[in-house]
Amino acid sequence: MPNAIEFTAPQQINVVDLPNAMNPGPDEAVVRTHRMGICGTDLSCYLGKFPFFAYPRTPGHELGLEVIAVGSNVTNIRPGDKCSLEPYVNDPNSVPSQKGFSNCCPSVQVVGVHNSGGLRQGTFIVPARKLHPGNDLSYDQLALVETLAIGYHAVQRANPQPGETVLVIGAGPIGLACLEFLKLMPEVKVVVMDMVQGRLDFCAKNLGVTHGILAQADGSHLEALEKMTDGQLADAIIDATGSPKSMSTCFSFAAFHGRVVYVGITTSDLTFPHAPVFHRRELTLLASRNALPEDFPKIIDLIRQGKINTDLWITHRISFEEVPEKFAQFTDPNLGTIKALIEVQ
Repeated sequence: MPNAIEFTAPQQINVVDLPNAMNPGPDEAVVRTHRMGICGTDLSCYLGKFPFFAYPRTPGHELGLEVIAVGSNVTNIRPGDKCSLEPYVNDPNSVPSQKGFSNCCPSVQVVGVHNSGGLRQGTFIVPARKLHPGNDLSYDQLALVETLAIGYHAVQRANPQPGETVLVIGAGPIGLACLEFLKLMPEVKVVVMDMVQGRLDFCAKNLGVTHGILAQADGSHLEALEKMTDGQLADAIIDATGSPKSMSTCFSFAAFHGRVVYVGITTSDLTFPHAPVFHRRELTLLASRNALPEDFPKIIDLIRQGKINTDLWITHRISFEEVPEKFAQFTDPNLGTIKALIEVQ
């Protein structure tokens, strides 16, 4: 019986039959998906625009999972546990992993991108070390932990200090994830910039981030930031757009000796003015890739404490059965989706 969604080719979805996993290896777990979050990567894979995705493949990496069985060596989880998946399967023996940088292991394989993922009603196997229990959270909440982890890691890379101004460019899901953690830093001034006023309104209403700047075609948003910061601009910038234009021009928003973090991804080459801006201001450019294992339990605990309300994120839901018909709608930015969830079980 068909039990899994497959992206068979760009913009082509089929329901297929994948075998149920039954017997985990010593360090593995058998799991079942209850919720899947749809992210920009999933949409790019569907559209045929993501470079690391090959067809046919089952997507799904933002997952709220139930543990069905565990291997003989597994001690961090038990059957029946509700878990979030850390989908970046690294080689523990690689040099970056040994140094504590498993997020950028050269051979990292992302579940649902480099190999088949969790958009299925049957069971499948994952490394048990990649499961983070949160039995007092809902499957909805657990499915959003990975998105939040991307933002958490980007904020850690930016390393905001008391009294600094941090500008987040792009108020999509990853930008919002960054804002969730920045708003927990009262000693930091947080500014968000986006091209859509509705997203800025969402940030003000739901996250309390009231310093919003609407990006304008004439470039007047730079003047708006200058006024907002008394001419000092932003000490740290997190660009969450994935837009080559934004990523090439965002240096103009940076204060002298400021920091720029790219958490959005583009496959395009980037160019920016070196001598008059980057060199003159002695800026630092940082990349932020994936997240670290220790980020997941921290985020689960913040949700548990009520410091992050994931319910505000969820604007759309579809059932597993509706995916072939309704998935494509989320590629339309006019739909106004913040986060869409698939109810798999």
